[in-house]
Amino acid sequence: MPLFGKSQKGPAEVVKALKEAVNSLEKGDKKAEKAQEDVSKNLVLIKNMLCGTSDAEPQADIIVAQLAQELYNSNLLLLLIQNLNRIDFEGKKRCSEQIGTRSPTVEYICTKPEILFTLMTGYEHQEIALNCGTMLRECARYEALAKIMLYSEDFYNFFRYVEVSTFDIASDAFSTFKELLTRHKILCADFLEQNYDKVFSHYQRLLNSENYVTRRQSLKLLGELLLDRHNFTVMTRYISNPDNLKLMMNMLKERSRNIQFEAFHVFKVFVANPNKPKPILDILLRNQEKLVEFLMRFHTDRAEDEQFNDEKAYLIRQIKELKPIPGH
Repeated sequence: MPLFGKSQKGPAEVVKALKEAVNSLEKGDKKAEKAQEDVSKNLVLIKNMLCGTSDAEPQADIIVAQLAQELYNSNLLLLLIQNLNRIDFEGKKRCSEQIGTRSPTVEYICTKPEILFTLMTGYEHQEIALNCGTMLRECARYEALAKIMLYSEDFYNFFRYVEVSTFDIASDAFSTFKELLTRHKILCADFLEQNYDKVFSHYQRLLNSENYVTRRQSLKLLGELLLDRHNFTVMTRYISNPDNLKLMMNMLKERSRNIQFEAFHVFKVFVANPNKPKPILDILLRNQEKLVEFLMRFHTDRAEDEQFNDEKAYLIRQIKELKPIPGH
């Protein structure tokens, strides 16, 4: 009994056929439609080997390993991603489903980081942006791959991608951006500490964006980053800068109640800090009465939100009790 059944292709044949079809697409041959069909057909065969079908189980581990090895040896992953815009809708979807889902693939991508960089620049091409986003978030689940992305210059392009005019793409880019900055806590804390100035000078532009959604999302994420205990060093540095405090105080007065509310969650970190640097204390003291009065009237309709009301009462108490540092 043959291992693959009578007419079934083995991994080497499927990979070879797929590579030929992608090469044909890349060259822009007249037979592009046929090549697209062949790409889709062979991607289905790969998917069936990995995942099985309603009629057949997935292939044995040895076959899957052989398939993976063929894919790596042929450099087909990178080739597929580089030609994603030429592949039809179903083919794009299958690529998105299959890349980054097996640990040997993770090790392979570590040795070929251009796969990740090609996916990241996918946000610049509307027709493949969302497919690339799906694959990037799949890759970001693995710390080794997230590290390559965070520490690359390409990471800073996300500050641009999250502001693109196409809402779906901007939202998708923000999901990937957030995933990279929050999933692997220690990796993220180290990255933010080592690259504090560069990251936060870019981040400041998001907080001052003309785009309401960008401002709100980035403000909410900032609150999450500062309140995560792994980011204690980053939080301490952020809340020691008087410009950051002034920005949050201005955001508390924004027209949008949602932005006011997210700003409150960052502002409270400045006030709750038991070791306020003098410039921070001076600003709070200069505005002491106004702040107390403002907070007493702030979002009074949130009567049901116990945590918010407790925090607000705590802040009012803290601000009322502020005293200048003796001898200054």
